[in-house]
Amino acid sequence: MNFLAHLYLSQNNTNIMIGNFIADHIRGNNYKEYSREIQQGIFLHREIDSFTDAHEVVRKSKRRLHQRYRHYDGVIIDIFYDFFLAKNWAHYSAIPLDIYTQSVYHLFDEAAPKLPLKSQQFIKYMIEYNILFNYQFEEGIAKVLNGMNKRTEGKSQMNLAIEDLKNLESDLESDFIIFFKDLIEFTNQKIKEIKNKI
Repeated sequence: MNFLAHLYLSQNNTNIMIGNFIADHIRGNNYKEYSREIQQGIFLHREIDSFTDAHEVVRKSKRRLHQRYRHYDGVIIDIFYDFFLAKNWAHYSAIPLDIYTQSVYHLFDEAAPKLPLKSQQFIKYMIEYNILFNYQFEEGIAKVLNGMNKRTEGKSQMNLAIEDLKNLESDLESDFIIFFKDLIEFTNQKIKEIKNKI
């Protein structure tokens, strides 16, 4: 899953949100330098990723794109799923998306100096371009895909995936709705387990 989903699944616990956000930038045992709840967020992120990768509906979504994008299919699906979450945000949260995203930006802006450098850099980018809020628009997704394509020096051709989003939107949205219900249930249980262990 991508950033918005990971944050949403943190159940509005600010430290778990921080851990969930920085998890990809934490290597080895470096998580031990953070507080207990941030560690919980890091482990939650990893559990969410493992569950997502193994889920048959996600694999079906990836197959829809695999021939064109090969091993980049998962990255694209993560971004598309955040699009569907943002687009349908009112079904999942009573807090409007604009208010939610501004509160997230404020949280991360304050926490940034204590976070990994890569996380700090992305926080600046995320706030400047209002990434989380703009996930709900095709234009916002197109910008993200263009940026990802540049990072791969054009090898991924992810910039073309906005066409696939338009062509496959109904099928992919159905996949997302089925999968995200399962992911919410999984996460609710996993948070309890992690809190008991860490």
